Amino acid sequence: MIITKSPREVKLMKEAGRIVATVFEQLGPKCKPGVSTWELDQLAGKIIRSEGATPTFLGYGGFPGNICISVNDTLIHGIPSKDIILKEGDVISLDVGATKDGYIADAARTFPVGEISPEAEALIEATEASFWNAVINYAKPGGYVGDISHAIQSYLEPKGYGVPREYAGHGVGVKLHEDPFVPNYGYEGSGPRLRVGMTLAIEPMVTLGSRATYVLDDEWTVKTLDGKLSAHYENTIVITEDGFEVLTVLDEKELKKWQEQM
Repeated sequence: MIITKSPREVKLMKEAGRIVATVFEQLGPKCKPGVSTWELDQLAGKIIRSEGATPTFLGYGGFPGNICISVNDTLIHGIPSKDIILKEGDVISLDVGATKDGYIADAARTFPVGEISPEAEALIEATEASFWNAVINYAKPGGYVGDISHAIQSYLEPKGYGVPREYAGHGVGVKLHEDPFVPNYGYEGSGPRLRVGMTLAIEPMVTLGSRATYVLDDEWTVKTLDGKLSAHYENTIVITEDGFEVLTVLDEKELKKWQEQM
């Protein structure tokens, strides 16, 4: 069942989203060579709690970290560790959830660690661009979830990137995972209709090579089967009367930048 949110609930989710965006603002510059993913996780937890919120992922299904931190060929659900030390040229994805006053916001960003290769830069940019292309053009009342899904797939695959089928975006609100399921592939005009008040975590998860993945024995860490790089970009949005609003950014500069390009 898809649960639409009232203006009051959206306001609460937007506050959770501000906290998530603050984590990215503070952690992004700290994704440097020599830093462990455990250190970043501890700082993320500290930031979230300092805002009167709780890390949504901690303990979710037994997950042991405050946030998911995925490096290089880890697509999603990377477990923070003192043994994973960032090095020059890595790419690192931070997936962050914050719960405040009973409402959740969920988002992800992929950052470069020092100087990265041109193909890694292009992967990160294409992953983000696929999100903005989809929401700017298709996130509006009367459209379909499949319109967003198709837009992500049709942006990425012609460029040669892999779009894994096993993982997808989702509704979000009181629960981390609510209806509807929002795949990163599909057909226009398919899936549920978009309605005002629907809150969705839209999250392209993209590989530099094959879309095939596998899960480590820890039952969390998802890696690319061919060992090639991956990237992840996600925001929580709400469908509004005239389109959409992104709830997990600190301002609208990014939206305006991408609107000029799309």
